[in-house]
Order: sequence, then C-alpha cells, then structure tokens
Amino acid sequence: MSAAESAVETIQREMTIFARRARASAGRMHPELSLVSYTLLGHLEESGGCRATDLAAHYALDKSTVSRQVAALERIGLIERRLDPEDHRVQVLHLTEAGEEILAQVTRSRRTAFRERLTHWPEADLVRFAAYLERYNAGTGGIEPDRPAPDRATPGRLTSD
Repeated sequence: MSAAESAVETIQREMTIFARRARASAGRMHPELSLVSYTLLGHLEESGGCRATDLAAHYALDKSTVSRQVAALERIGLIERRLDPEDHRVQVLHLTEAGEEILAQVTRSRRTAFRERLTHWPEADLVRFAAYLERYNAGTGGIEPDRPAPDRATPGRLTSD
C-alpha cells in the first residue's frame, strides 16, 4: 500500500471516529437535538430561513428524511413555517425564539468542547487544520482561488499533546 493509500485509509477511519463522536456529543448537549437537527437549525439561522426542499438539496438528503426532521423540530417548537412573502404558495422554515436559544446554547457548548480539545495545538497547526477541513468540505480537491494554500513547507503531524 502506498503512503497516499495508507493516508486515505487513516483519514477515512479518523473521519468516521469524528462523526461518531459528533453524533454522540449532540445528544448529550440537548436530548431532543440530533446532529442532523442541529445542522438543519444552523443552516436555517445562516440562511435566514428556507424551504424544506432547499435543506434536502443543500445536505443531499432525501426529502422524507428532512420532512421527518422538520416535523420533529416543529413539534418541539424550535422552527415554524411562514408564507414566503414573494410567493404565498411556498412555506419557508424559520427558527423560533426557542430555536434560536437552543441553537446558541448548543453552539456555545460545542465551541467550548472544541477549544478544550484543541487548546494545546500550536496556532500554525490550527490554521492548517482549518484550511484542510474547508478544502475537504468544499469538495473541489484543489485550493480555492481566493484562499491561500496551507503551508506545506512544514508538513508536521497535527497532535494534541
């Protein structure tokens, strides 16, 4: 196995561990708020509201999955539907005041957890790690034209010691 193949295997394994940890921690931060629910609430906050079909398309989720999540979030009073002012046939999902409060609370808890876990990382490692995650999540495989490449001159291992 080449070094690149081995690295990809390691990345896959570590990303799986990361995802499992994120799902588990979401439930501990708010018992009724799954990681998917938290993510949907975050998108609604960032976008200022959107349709359920927009959520499904953005996250590449099945419409029925989003529909169930939306129904659950409505049931517990974290989101509400409003008529689109430009097209009264369309309903737009928005956070309720309770949704905004829960999202802010969970976001604070998650930030605290990340800060604690990364507290001993050198700043240069944090900057590179952030850039690598953005690059990975952009899905382009390359460097964004307006984003500088992570410093490859010092490719050191990211550690938490």
